Amino acid sequence: MTDPTHPQAAPRREVTSFVRRGGRMTQGQLRAWHMYAPHFVVPLPGLPHSGIVEPREPLDLESLFGRRAPIVVEIGPGMGESLAAMAARHPDRDFIAFEVYEAGAAGLILKLARAEVDNVRVIVADAVSGLRHLLAPGSLTEVLTFFPDPWPKARHHKRRLVDTAFADLVADRLTSDGLWRLATDWQEYADQMREVLDPHPQFTNLHDGWAPRFDERILTRFENRGIREGRTIRDLTYRRS
Repeated sequence: MTDPTHPQAAPRREVTSFVRRGGRMTQGQLRAWHMYAPHFVVPLPGLPHSGIVEPREPLDLESLFGRRAPIVVEIGPGMGESLAAMAARHPDRDFIAFEVYEAGAAGLILKLARAEVDNVRVIVADAVSGLRHLLAPGSLTEVLTFFPDPWPKARHHKRRLVDTAFADLVADRLTSDGLWRLATDWQEYADQMREVLDPHPQFTNLHDGWAPRFDERILTRFENRGIREGRTIRDLTYRRS
């Protein structure tokens, strides 16, 4: 992945919140990648096949976007329906998407190109190490974590993204009054999120419980499927204390 125009699948090298599989892109996704990745995808020379970002200098965000603006990070936007719509509605903000699956990243950049949205950049890498090594402390206005993999089996709970260590990292990267918005359709994971974040000394739950549905998040096919299957969607919103 040192060259964004030549995507490649890769094996996992350590415990992460994702498992990379060797699936191939569709022809449409490949065309979108070759046409638009040089513009939208942030090149990371020397990135290991695992997608884990190793220590390096943080990105120069002003140079990356050609301006200074509030920065919003979405972790795992998938095919990007929600993010593309949100970025189009907020041209005054800049968005960074961490998407470890190249097929998802290809779908996102195709949507961005078709909508002529230019305030999004995509990082095809692990979000945890990416936040740690690519973004400076206090640089983010918001972090969005919508429907992270719930890893429902007990033996896989160690893979869940939202834990105390990750909360510490997000808090460090947010501005002093920055927001962390989360959503999940897995009740047990929602409860775990609150167990981690409600007592966290650097976060305040803005709703003293579940938040109302974030109206900037469009209803995607994924969320609709959860509703059809009878799962309750839980939103949470925390402010950096």
